[in-house]
Amino acid sequence: MKTIFKVAIVLTISFCVFTSMRVHKNTQLTLSKADSTDALFAPGTKPQLISRQFSFTEGASVDKKGNVFFTDQNNNKIWEYDTDGKLSLFLDSAGRSNGMYIDKKGNLITCADENEQLWSISPKKKITVLLKDYQGHLFNGPNDVWVAPNGGLYITDPYYQRPWWSRKKSDLDGEKVYYLPKNSSTPVIVISDFKRPNGIVGTPDGKYIYVADAGAGKTYKYTINKDGSLSDKTLFVSQGSDGMTLDEKGNVYLTGKGVTIYNPDGKRIARIPIDEPWTANICFGGKNKDVLFLTASTAIYTFQMKVRGVE
Repeated sequence: MKTIFKVAIVLTISFCVFTSMRVHKNTQLTLSKADSTDALFAPGTKPQLISRQFSFTEGASVDKKGNVFFTDQNNNKIWEYDTDGKLSLFLDSAGRSNGMYIDKKGNLITCADENEQLWSISPKKKITVLLKDYQGHLFNGPNDVWVAPNGGLYITDPYYQRPWWSRKKSDLDGEKVYYLPKNSSTPVIVISDFKRPNGIVGTPDGKYIYVADAGAGKTYKYTINKDGSLSDKTLFVSQGSDGMTLDEKGNVYLTGKGVTIYNPDGKRIARIPIDEPWTANICFGGKNKDVLFLTASTAIYTFQMKVRGVE
């Protein structure tokens, strides 16, 4: 009887362990189906170096055709990388442009922080100064911008001392995020409680926006109201970001030490290491908008994806 009893216990324990392992395995498969890196990019995919001829690359942005524009801020230039893989100089003397975004008309909206301004550069390279100050005070140095579907602009304005400035301190009482309504010349403060705002991107339906507080090492999600103001501040992840982008599944891509990808619930689902000191900005480019374009220190890279961007 004791032997039979022991055998029964062993069989019961074995069955429970097997069942537990099977349930665990199935659970992992269910989770991986939604969040596996395989759903984002093929196993073994590596970043492809396109060029290393710059001083500091930034401002990755894409037009309707999939051509990518980016800045070499320290050298004061804007470059174009087209869908055929051709790299060419788009604009010299570019206002020390940093972050950029392309509006529906194909204009490059650029954070021209040489003189703390916001520019619009037409496809024919005509420059229009959209903003040059806030209530008579110089901006800290517009850093990144997102164009909402209604044509309004969201601008982050941290203070990073530039070697080309003569001033040594901010002319404002903090580092904030501004909203410029369409056809307006009067910016409105929409975020005033950040240490150092930086990366910014909104959803294509214009309902939500993600903004990184690089100074606090956090990224927040907000609801965009009809008047352009922001509400419902929610911590998305405890990670800051320089540049940001979204894919068609609503995943959020943050930059810094490589690229970190989070699903819409804020769960980290992938990381793309880039062998550079810093990855500053990112966008989806190419004819199918399924190639990540990365500005990283003195270089630019591409990374083939299975998903498309929403820009």
